[in-house]
Parts: sequence; structure tokens; C-alpha cells
Amino acid sequence: MSDTLTVDLTIIQQWIAAKLEPEIVEQKLKESGLDAASISTHLRAFRKLKNAKKLQAGFICMAAGAFLGFVSCLLTILNPFPDLYNVILFGLTSVAICIICLGMYLVFE
Repeated sequence: MSDTLTVDLTIIQQWIAAKLEPEIVEQKLKESGLDAASISTHLRAFRKLKNAKKLQAGFICMAAGAFLGFVSCLLTILNPFPDLYNVILFGLTSVAICIICLGMYLVFE
């Protein structure tokens, strides 16, 4: 029979809110007297939950940058504001690329 290890998500969310490092969390778990398998399960859940927030922020940044790039592309092609052509082509596109790169950094970190 295999024992299923349960992880208390409220405690993990408290650790994330307190911005604890994984080493400190591991020490706290050892002090509470948990076995090695339970400690590794808790640490895995802690890291997964901690990285989920970065992943969500990364996808939001990539989507916002892609939308801004699309708008920049449309405004460049349609050229509704001839005086702002260079600002739209070079400025808005550069901002969109920077936001996309920030999002990719958050996702792939």
C-alpha cells in the first residue's frame, strides 16, 4: 500500500506571502519532524506555487506585447497619422518587443 502525502496549501501560501526561501522552508519542515519524502513533496509544491505567479505574469506580458505589436503593425500599414509614422514604426514596435522579452524572461526563468 502506498501512502499519499497531503500538502497543506494554506501553509505554503503563507510561506510565499512571507517571501521565504526554499532553504528556510526546508529547515522549518525538518524542525516540525517530517520525513524526507514529505519534505520533498512540500518543497516541490512550494516551488510550483511560487513559480505559478511568475508564469502567469509572463504570459500576460507576452500577450500584452503581442497585442501592442499587432496594433503597431496595423497602424504602420494603414498610416492614419502620417506625422507619427516613425514613432509608431520604431517606438511602439520597440516597446512591444521589450514587453514580449520581459514576458519570455518570466516564463523561461
